[in-house]
Amino acid sequence: MKDTLEIEFQQAYAIANASSKKQPADVMLQLYACYKQATRGNNFVVYNQENDVRSAFKLNAWMQISNLSIDEAKKMYIRLVNEHIAS
Repeated sequence: MKDTLEIEFQQAYAIANASSKKQPADVMLQLYACYKQATRGNNFVVYNQENDVRSAFKLNAWMQISNLSIDEAKKMYIRLVNEHIAS
């Protein structure tokens, strides 16, 4: 049985994916980074596409929160969704 945090995380993910509410780029990067840290931990994946600035920003955002545990990243993701999307 999934624990409460995992259920809340999956619900927040569903809310974020269903939303058509436009978010600022910094919020989108935070959501991306938290999701990646929550689902992959520090297993960074780098796509080597020349001049791919978007991927560089995404990877940088993820690396900035690499000190968070998976559970901490899930909590942060849930908080961001509740603050910026669900409200």
